[in-house]
Amino acid sequence: MDFEATFGTDAPVIGMVHLPPLPGAPKAPADGEAAMAAVLERAASDARALDRGGVDGIMLENFGDAPFYPDDVPKSVVAGVTRGATAVAAETDLPLGINVLRNDAEAAISVAAAVGADYVRVNVHTGARVTDQGIVEGKAHETLRLRERLGVDVGLFADTDVKHSAPLTAAGYTAESFADTAERGLADAVIASGRGTGEAMDDDALDAVVAERESHGLDTPVLVGSGVRADTIGDVLTVADGAIVGTALKQGGETTAPVDSERVAELVARADEVR
Repeated sequence: MDFEATFGTDAPVIGMVHLPPLPGAPKAPADGEAAMAAVLERAASDARALDRGGVDGIMLENFGDAPFYPDDVPKSVVAGVTRGATAVAAETDLPLGINVLRNDAEAAISVAAAVGADYVRVNVHTGARVTDQGIVEGKAHETLRLRERLGVDVGLFADTDVKHSAPLTAAGYTAESFADTAERGLADAVIASGRGTGEAMDDDALDAVVAERESHGLDTPVLVGSGVRADTIGDVLTVADGAIVGTALKQGGETTAPVDSERVAELVARADEVR
């Protein structure tokens, strides 16, 4: 994918649409029709709010489905995410990304192909991580080949040292370094984040990711994937090539709350000061 052409900027702000629990998830209403209606209503309203606030793209994920399947969600989840993504696409022409938690890259690529989305997020693309779902292993070899078989130009954004996880490696070595993720894993962008949802990334850690990219002579964009706020977006964009923002754009700064278009506009305005 052409990163800058996709977003219309070389430093995009991507806003999150966190889907409520899909039918069948532990926190979903017992009435499946009511659960799906809530998902579609929230997806559409959040998409409108993000668009009004001026973000450059949207990332959608099944955030309400915790506890998550490790890497192979049921077909009902794929169907639910597809309906949610379709609802978002009906409200806005912004570039759309798909993330199927915890790490179902096959489902994400398939949904993206079906709805005409522009990119996907894969939390563990290379290497292996210890997570609350157990050991999650990257399947870059399968994900890239599926994209080729489907014949779609869907960007692949892959996490490095992904949040809510720890490396399954000996000290001093990681099989998901920037080079492994971007050069061997062929990721179109790399996402660096803090330790958990809404947690800011340490400045030194972000500098280290960018330095590793430079040391390998790569130009793969680096996005910050957690903890970015209106008062930090300017500093983030002086180092990174973009940000994925969720919690800071929600009413009251609560991750599961609806998107607040005024908070979006404030953050985007701060970003524009340095872009």
